[in-house]
Amino acid sequence: MTRYSGTVFIVDDDDDFRDSMQWLLESDDLPVQSFASAREFLNNYKGDKGCLLLDVRMPEINGLALQQIMLERDIRLPIIVLSGHGDIPMAVTAMKNGAIDFLEKPFDDEVLIPLVQNALKKADEMFADRQLEEQVRKLYETLSRREREVMALVVSGKANREIAEELGISPKTVEVHRSRVMSKMRAESLPDLVNQAAQLEG
Repeated sequence: MTRYSGTVFIVDDDDDFRDSMQWLLESDDLPVQSFASAREFLNNYKGDKGCLLLDVRMPEINGLALQQIMLERDIRLPIIVLSGHGDIPMAVTAMKNGAIDFLEKPFDDEVLIPLVQNALKKADEMFADRQLEEQVRKLYETLSRREREVMALVVSGKANREIAEELGISPKTVEVHRSRVMSKMRAESLPDLVNQAAQLEG
């Protein structure tokens, strides 16, 4: 099995369970950070790449609430939800909200490692996507106001003549702006530019 890098973050209020999970994961040479509460995690998370093992039923801020806060703060970590037997409806809700898997306690230790490796693979993909988004955003910031207007109309499917009419400029000027947009955004084709615009909206 291919191994992936990244930190495994454990958020669970059960001290014994947390300790046993940390020991298991570290014995498989995985870096681990564990937290007794959602608030402790939020106060200490520094943006590192990895995945999250998240207990759904915790005092103060439960797993579902933490998921929501992570969305609001744009914290992107693949989440494996941990649930007791009575928490399965919550776990299902967590999956609908974007968690990639869930484990019902108690579970076999051998089940955990492949799930964590799959989550770390997903983390690699999410990290790469994020870097690409940041690059596109930096390129977009180099466009002038007029170039941004032209880009928005180009990706909406309008022809140069229509853009010229809408902006009150000549088709030749639109061509110049369009060419500059493609160059500054490093877009090789119109579909490239459309994809970049979609990333900016995301």
